[in-house]
Amino acid sequence: MLTILGFAMIATFLVLIMTKKMSPIAALVLIPALFCVAVGQGAKLGDYVIDGVGNLAPTAAMLMFAIVYFGVMIDVGLFDPIVRGILRFCKADPMRIVVGTAVLAAIVSLDGDGSTTFMITVSAMYPLYKRLKMSLVVMTGVAATANGVMNTLPWGGPTARAATALKLDASEIFVPMIPALAVGLLAVFLLSYVLGLRERKRLGTLTLDEALVREPEQETVLAGAGGPGEDRLRKGSGGTGSADLTRDDDEDGEDEEEFKGLDPNRSTLRPKLYWFNAGLTIALLTAMIMELMPIPVLFLLGAALALTVNFPHMPDQRARIAAHADNVLNVSGMVFAAAVFTGVLTGTGMVENMADWVVGAVPDAMGPHMAIVTGLLSLPLTYFMSNDGFYFGVVPVLAEAGAAHGVSPLEIARASLAGQALHMSSPLVPAVYVLVGMAKVEFGDHTRFTVKWAVLTSLVVLGAGILFGTI
Repeated sequence: MLTILGFAMIATFLVLIMTKKMSPIAALVLIPALFCVAVGQGAKLGDYVIDGVGNLAPTAAMLMFAIVYFGVMIDVGLFDPIVRGILRFCKADPMRIVVGTAVLAAIVSLDGDGSTTFMITVSAMYPLYKRLKMSLVVMTGVAATANGVMNTLPWGGPTARAATALKLDASEIFVPMIPALAVGLLAVFLLSYVLGLRERKRLGTLTLDEALVREPEQETVLAGAGGPGEDRLRKGSGGTGSADLTRDDDEDGEDEEEFKGLDPNRSTLRPKLYWFNAGLTIALLTAMIMELMPIPVLFLLGAALALTVNFPHMPDQRARIAAHADNVLNVSGMVFAAAVFTGVLTGTGMVENMADWVVGAVPDAMGPHMAIVTGLLSLPLTYFMSNDGFYFGVVPVLAEAGAAHGVSPLEIARASLAGQALHMSSPLVPAVYVLVGMAKVEFGDHTRFTVKWAVLTSLVVLGAGILFGTI
């Protein structure tokens, strides 16, 4: 009976969030609470939730302060020179532009928010693609796949969910996977190089002057600050989220091409503190990789230091925190809501009973390879399911089944990350609609172009994980 109720609870949760009848947070709380009562253990619901909250508090803290930290770094202009440098590197060579798209998307993905990544990447690269008449699905496909690989960062979501669902340390999942994920990112760069060569062969290579006269009128660019479908005519204004290919006359009468990726006049910029912020970020990431302190502690200290140094006045600090409050609340709220789901699933014995059923269904020959099975299943399941559904509903069952065959939960958690390159193009991911909307690409066209490359990238990550012995 517990097996049936367990699968019914997961199915109900998935259906409600996939059909958008309930928000993930509401479904994570209410559905398990109802099923806990249904199995006759309603009196123990409070204990299950409290135990879950205690286990998940470090993960929630990590996500909260990582979002604040990288949000502040974008605000103060840490990534602005990188954006401008990539645009200058691209010039008017289609191959360089596609590679630059992948590099830019990967770098901006450090903030852990897909929507922000796509807004910055598209607003920076869109004018170049349009002016050279390059394929826009190449841009969206490369950006989504690069972001998918980088989405496995501990503060990006999937790793935190896997750690939350299996009650593991996020750093123990992520750090050993760095070589495999690096190979996956290299695969994205190689893919962008090949696609760029195809575009170069189709269009040829222009100089900047030729690109400027090819299509004299200014392109209509979606403003990064606006939502999908909101057009704004950009004419070298350098507004927020714009990236323009413009011509300015200098004092000597010579033409100068100017590339702009983010508003160069926004009030939050701190150019005098650039090297401090760069050094702080490098030190933070190095300390995380070397595991000098728990990741939540590192980001807590980093966020506090970044806010204090860059915005010494209290009103400014409150404004920066408020600017990122939506992301913080959504992510941390999801983690604490998950305490109810995972607590009930574990405390009532549903996971154990479901795992027994799965173990019985898996051929004995496949049991010792449950991590590889998990990695392969992560591709279709994370595409047709939300990350919430997969990591909170499916991964715990796979981990229990793997444990019966001596497979470590850490291996299951790492393998579950393999499908993220494909997941970022899933119709269940809100950020992908920001991507295709800003790029003026039909979602169907994006899907047809991207899925095959994203599947290949996911398989590369899985294969590299197996090769390096982390899966």
